Amino acid sequence: MLLRACALRLAPLTLAAVTVPLLAVAPAARAQNAAQDLAQPSAQASADDIQSLERRLKADEQRLRELERRQHEPGRAISNDSGGVRWGPKGLALTSADGSNVLRLGALVQADGRYFTDSATSSTSNTWLLRRVRPILQGTVDDIYDFKLMPDFGGGKTIVQDAFVAARFKPWLTVTAGKFKPPVGLERLQSAADNRFIERAMPTDLVPNRDIGVQLGGDLAGGRVNYSVGLFNGVADGTSSDNNPTPDFGSTGKGDVAARIFLRPFLLSASPALSGLGFGVAGTYVRMTGSPANTVLASYKTSGQQTFFSYRGNSAATLTQPALSNGSYASGERLRLAPQLYYYAGPLGLLAEYTRVRQGVARLNSGVARSTLLTNSAWQAQLSWLATGEHESFGGVTPDRPFRVGGPGWGALELVARVQELTVDRRAFAGSGNSFANAASSAQRARGAGIGINWYLNRNLKWALDYELTRFNGGALGGDRPDEKALFTRFQIAF
Repeated sequence: MLLRACALRLAPLTLAAVTVPLLAVAPAARAQNAAQDLAQPSAQASADDIQSLERRLKADEQRLRELERRQHEPGRAISNDSGGVRWGPKGLALTSADGSNVLRLGALVQADGRYFTDSATSSTSNTWLLRRVRPILQGTVDDIYDFKLMPDFGGGKTIVQDAFVAARFKPWLTVTAGKFKPPVGLERLQSAADNRFIERAMPTDLVPNRDIGVQLGGDLAGGRVNYSVGLFNGVADGTSSDNNPTPDFGSTGKGDVAARIFLRPFLLSASPALSGLGFGVAGTYVRMTGSPANTVLASYKTSGQQTFFSYRGNSAATLTQPALSNGSYASGERLRLAPQLYYYAGPLGLLAEYTRVRQGVARLNSGVARSTLLTNSAWQAQLSWLATGEHESFGGVTPDRPFRVGGPGWGALELVARVQELTVDRRAFAGSGNSFANAASSAQRARGAGIGINWYLNRNLKWALDYELTRFNGGALGGDRPDEKALFTRFQIAF
């Protein structure tokens, strides 16, 4: 009996010796309280006490993962290192002695392979390519002002993807200005390095990519509520401001209002089954006076980056006729609505979103003027599972045991699956030769299903392999466009 009593008293002290160092990186108040509980165990210490402390430690781990995820968002401060120069998984960091000024150099490089196993896709589409080549310069000044500059040399062209500054005056008030992602699509807001599939799903075809503007945002209720509202130049579905008729310049004189609210009601919960839930809604709105010269409409692409729908363009010049300005163009209202959610619990993850776009279009052809409102929509649902047991999150995956040649670790292995669909309003094809889109070459609907495997060798290196099948309604003369069957692979380094 005496030995059993001593064991009961020593068990909490042993747990304290292991867990107190971990609490040093958790929020100060919680770490102090937990350390006191461990250092002065109650005479009634029991297995229930130990389980309670373990739950609190898991909650602290969840908060740390959330802080790391938020570092990737526009307007978020990057973590400060101690003064000096450091090289680590997040790149090269130069930090002032007081930690209030940080300059970080990073990069994202993605080398992809595409191979189409169907008989309809041209063999020239089978290729290796540099999908993204992005040096990243970001930092913080005076512990308040953040900046980021990220050009992209992928795809055989040079553009500026991100170039913004942000001032974090309060947790609930951050002002961001420049070129960055408007707060709309969920998978679009996820870093390209952290996407679970090699190519984003079809809802991303309907939301803006990058745009130039100013945004207010921040966190409320300890991070349980995140909001964003901004005014941007406005871009066509799925495109960036560098795709405008004049690159990185407003094309209509009417700015898009964009807004998003995202809730994580159980963020601070000690229950891992609840803390990984997030859901919200986002959207954009603009009413423009369109003209063929400056209000373009976007085309939609498959996961294999093959165009399956596009509006009618201007007629090309022929030997008997000059070029005609008779293409479809945006005119009137454009309203996007995007409900979205994710849920992560242990090694399991779910991401789902739906996007609906109500778009005014117009066309003048052979003296016949037409205009209407079209409603296009898309949805997706994707599942992920870390077979090696790590924690899933909206941010990146960090292997518990990184891969090393001759070492015991093999990295993290993740299995993914998704379904997706994009539907174009049937009225886009009405009117025969005066229609806004040609039914003989543009599909009215695309449905896709895919599976994949991701191998995270460490926090910076990743190899991915995906297979996607896409089927269509319409899009061919007298019938349906043939199925697209595509195999993708990616080698990625990100830091």
